[in-house]
Amino acid sequence: MKARINGVERELADGTTVAAVLTMLDAPAGGVAVAVDGEVVPRATWGTTAVPDGAVVEVLTAVQGG
Repeated sequence: MKARINGVERELADGTTVAAVLTMLDAPAGGVAVAVDGEVVPRATWGTTAVPDGAVVEVLTAVQGG
């Protein structure tokens, strides 16, 4: 299956979870938010929320600065 992750189309295994996507991206442990098809995915469900075929996933990290 395919999903667009942060603007890049990627091939994913069926049933790939949001948590697995974050691991694949080497995302930091904190300061991260995830939206799938425009809906924010609560952190508590990242391990059980599967990314559907054709989904648009946005992974956002908090940054400090002025």
